Formats: sequence, C-alpha cells, structure tokens
Amino acid sequence: MHIRRYDLDWLRVIVFALLIFYHIGMLYVADWGYHFKSQYQSEFLQNIMLLVNRWRLPILFLISGIAMRYFIQKTTLIKFASMRTLRLLLPLLFAVLVIIPPQLYVEMIYKGDLSDMSYLSFYQAFFDLNHPIFDKYQSGILPHMDVNHLWYIRELWWFSIYILILSPLLNSRYIQALICWLGNKQSPIFLLSLPVLLLSILSFFVFPTDKEDYRIAMGFSFMMMGYLWGWNQDFWMIVNKYRRMFLYLALVTYALLIIYFQIFWKTREASATGGLLFLEIIFSHFNRWSWILMIFGYGSEYLTQPNKYLKYLNQGVYPYYILHQTILIVMAYILSSCELGGIVESITIIICTFVGCAIGFEIIRRFKVLRLLFGLKII
Repeated sequence: MHIRRYDLDWLRVIVFALLIFYHIGMLYVADWGYHFKSQYQSEFLQNIMLLVNRWRLPILFLISGIAMRYFIQKTTLIKFASMRTLRLLLPLLFAVLVIIPPQLYVEMIYKGDLSDMSYLSFYQAFFDLNHPIFDKYQSGILPHMDVNHLWYIRELWWFSIYILILSPLLNSRYIQALICWLGNKQSPIFLLSLPVLLLSILSFFVFPTDKEDYRIAMGFSFMMMGYLWGWNQDFWMIVNKYRRMFLYLALVTYALLIIYFQIFWKTREASATGGLLFLEIIFSHFNRWSWILMIFGYGSEYLTQPNKYLKYLNQGVYPYYILHQTILIVMAYILSSCELGGIVESITIIICTFVGCAIGFEIIRRFKVLRLLFGLKII
C-alpha cells in the first residue's frame, strides 16, 4: 500500500506552469521556430529557455510513470486502460477539432498563407481534408489536423498501453529484484551515472535521428524509468540526502552548457558526429538528470504536505495545459499590431493566458460534459 506522494502532485503542477511560461517564451526567443513569433525577439532569451529545455518534458514522463504504477495497483489492467483512453483520447480529439484550430489560423496568417478569410470560413474549410488552402500543412494525425502542443497527451496514452503490455515482464520478480539491487547500492554517483550512461547509449545507437521520433523515444524511456524505479524507497532516500550535491551539479552543467552553446554550437557550420556527438549526448543527459534529481530531492524535502490549493491546482493541470497555447497565440496575434513593446506585451500575454485558463477551468469544472472533454473525473 503506497502513501500518496504530495511532492509529485506539487511538482506536476509546478512543471506544467513552467511549460506555459516556456511556450510564452517561444513567442520571443530568436531563431527558434514556433506557430507565431512576436516582433520583439531576443537571442539572450535562448539561455534562459535552455535552463528548462532539457528536463521539462522528461520529468513529466517520469512523474507519469510513477503515477501509473500507483494507479495500476488500485484497479484492474482493463479498467485502467479504459479509464486512460477515456481521459486522454477523448480530450485530445476534442482539442484537435475545437481548441487547436485557432492556432493554425493564426500560423497561416503569420506565414502569409491565408488572407481575407474570417475564422468562421476558415473553420468550415478546416473539415475539408482536401481543401487547397492547406496544401502546405499536410502533417498531423489527419491532413492539416495535428495535436500541436498536446503531443504529450497522445504519447502518454501510447506509452501507457506499451507499459501495460510489458507489465507482466516489468513486474516479474527478476526485474523487481534487479531494481532492488540497484537501489541497495545507495550511492549518489551510481544513481547519477547509470541512467546517464544507459540513456546516452540508447540515444547514440538506438533512438531515431528524426527530431520528433527522438523526443518520443526519450519520453518513453523516462516514463519506463518512473514506472520501474519511482517507488523504490532507496531511490528517494538518496535523492533527498544528496539534493544539495545534485543542485551544484545542475548549476555547473547549466553554466557549461551555455558556454558550449554560445561558443561552439551556435557558430559551427555542421552538426557534430562520431565521438564528439557522443560526448555531447553524455553531457546533455548529465545536465538533464542532475536537474531532475535535484528537483526530486528538494521536492521530497519541502513539498510533502497537501493544502487546500493543491487539489484545485492538480485538477486544473489538464484544462490549463489544453487551453494555454491557443490563448497565448491568439493574444499574441491580437496584440501584435498594438506596438506595446516587448516587456508590456509579454506581461500582458502572461496575465491573459493565466486568467483565460483560470476562467476556462472554472467553467469546465462545473459541467459534466466539459469535465469529460477536458480529462477530469465526472463528479
């Protein structure tokens, strides 16, 4: 019988909030592609974005893997799969058809591929899979219909199904004995180095080279790690005990990452290959894993208590996540002609995004149909 980990609930809320700020930052960071870009762009912002870029999604998949094991132990595999499908795929389908289209509308206007068409006319054309205005937008789950920022929900469903299929093996006494043996090492160096080495080997020799497929393979690896390792008490003891060491390592590797990014990565003409590429991969995973261990360590020390806000915020995660990118892109498009300046414009978008999500959540949580469409439990 597992005790609920309130620190993981808190971290889930915090990381999703950071994800919203990250996507707002994508409007302003120079040289990084996005559906819409503000006229006020900054190269310096790249350094700040890289602070969270390496670990923001892996830590979410880790937490999802830990939570999945907890839920599986409370229900049957068939019931879990049914519940997962209802609470992930139905909201995803609704979002693809209703919430995400405004993002495509703004993107097509921004890229000069759409003019003099109202959103109503655009939305009617959106359901014609062969409409000529979408000739340049043929990627997605259907022609010009894509999941955009909600790829995490799509992959979370697939990963859950894969782990369910593998669960007899993953839960076998041999695998569990191996996990216990690894945990009994009780060494921070071992905890730090083993995942980095395994992930580096997989990244270099096994993972696809395509950027999106690589990201998916990475996400599945971290969700598997969470499922296998996340409930091991020795793991959490080491993470908590050596959290300050992991903090120092995270800060040092971040500083080195920025130096390398500015001096070498941005100025080279061709991507690294061979041994240099493998060293880059090792360093990237070392930086990523140091941050994750540090965050888990401090979370397990200081975020262990629930309060009256946690349940509310935890329920709001999926509605906020589903709504936020559409709100911020539409607001950025509306404000783009106002000449507010980068600071005023960005602050306005931050406020409007969170207020819009809060209002949306307050409406959603009061109606059963909307709760179902946004992945919430039916009360």
